[in-house]
Amino acid sequence: MLPNTLRRNLMQAPDTVVMIRPHAFHPNPETLADNGFQRPTDIGRDTVAARALAEFDTAVGQLRDSGVDVNVFDDDGSRDTPDSVFPNNWFSTHTGGHVAIYPMHAPSRRRERRTDVIEFLKRNFRVQEVIDYSGLEEDGLILEGTGAMVLDHIGRLAFVARSNRANPIALERFCTNFGYEPMVFEARDSAGREIYHTNVLMCVGTEVALVGLDTVVNPDRRSEIVERLEESGRDVIALSQAEIAGFAGNAIELTGKDGRFLALSRTAHDSLSPPNRARLQSTLPLLPLNVPTIELAGGSVRCMIAGIHLTPRTATTITTGDRK
Repeated sequence: MLPNTLRRNLMQAPDTVVMIRPHAFHPNPETLADNGFQRPTDIGRDTVAARALAEFDTAVGQLRDSGVDVNVFDDDGSRDTPDSVFPNNWFSTHTGGHVAIYPMHAPSRRRERRTDVIEFLKRNFRVQEVIDYSGLEEDGLILEGTGAMVLDHIGRLAFVARSNRANPIALERFCTNFGYEPMVFEARDSAGREIYHTNVLMCVGTEVALVGLDTVVNPDRRSEIVERLEESGRDVIALSQAEIAGFAGNAIELTGKDGRFLALSRTAHDSLSPPNRARLQSTLPLLPLNVPTIELAGGSVRCMIAGIHLTPRTATTITTGDRK
């Protein structure tokens, strides 16, 4: 049995992840209207795709060098899935052998769901139950996974910014099935626009949490978020609107060969104020990944990584057949 401290670390900071290698990446026109982090570009589509692919491969190499078990699945682009590099929106895994599949807002994003990924999980990990919420799309009930929800696996809290990507009925069903308490709040960016995904303004790690408190409209809710995070012993670092715009909230804590670290983009790292960066580095090392082309689509490193919180079936090396 793992020591309690290690079990706690892996609960919030997985050592195994799934990532989708994009061969036809481009900013998705279907999501531009409500994703305020998405950026138009006049770079040719082939050039954008090539740059994104190179950024992805370099990032995977850095994560593997840090000791993370990265399982890569290729997307050849044949299904017109420009956002497939962001798999954390369509599935999540949970301790106890549970997997969730989510209803997505944009039609192109619904095509990202892959049976081979779910079969890989069943084959290599102890999966007791797969709950598929994708049928809720027929009724317009959307819940885009750990983009719409930032999960505190230790405190069993689901932090959710209100948006058309996080329907309250779908959220209630998830929280009932998986045993999380929902904490819903209104969040807006510096231009007053509704923030489309919670994970661009918030990252919850084992001992530290990054939160764009300035984005939370209700001051009482703001205080409650801090209080609930501090209850579990976390240091809560407030991110400014400028840091949120630089994707500083879109980070993920992982466990590698030397312990826990924070994976974030180079953009996010550079956007951090010197005091916030120093405070964060006093808790855990930072691993900046350079993904500026991928960030044109309105997501960053956290969106690229689907953490695996399941128990492996064996101690043997897990492979997908693609270790590029």
